[in-house]
Amino acid sequence: MEATQASHVVGQLAQRAADAAADPVKGGGYFDAYTTVGLIAVVGVVFVAVAFTANRLMRPVVPSPEKLLSYECGVDPVGEGWAQTQIRYYLYAFLYVIFAVDAIYLFPWATVFAAPGYGAGTLVEMFVFIGFLAVGLLYAWKKGVLEWT
Repeated sequence: MEATQASHVVGQLAQRAADAAADPVKGGGYFDAYTTVGLIAVVGVVFVAVAFTANRLMRPVVPSPEKLLSYECGVDPVGEGWAQTQIRYYLYAFLYVIFAVDAIYLFPWATVFAAPGYGAGTLVEMFVFIGFLAVGLLYAWKKGVLEWT
């Protein structure tokens, strides 16, 4: 029953937001849009709270020693739970993230660079950005991070 009431309230809020967007004068004051968003957020929080509460009340609670074990793909855990991982894997992942972010910034830069009036300033800014990345890569290379031994 609560789900139908929640969907009805959300439907009313969506209709109110659509009316306000269609005719801003009829929509009301400045804070009406914020009120609508706030009410939808409250309805969302209430919906999540009701779902978690219903889950807690309806789930079966049957404690057993097997439920306290670590689960590793169906295989019973053997030995200690601690394993050593080399730091170089994280360094390579960090370098990958740096260059992925670089690629994310290069594509929009290329589209803006073609627009009139953005040529020289945009080119200098991108070379400064690539220079910072090059200094970081040079530092990693000098520290021996890029050598796999």
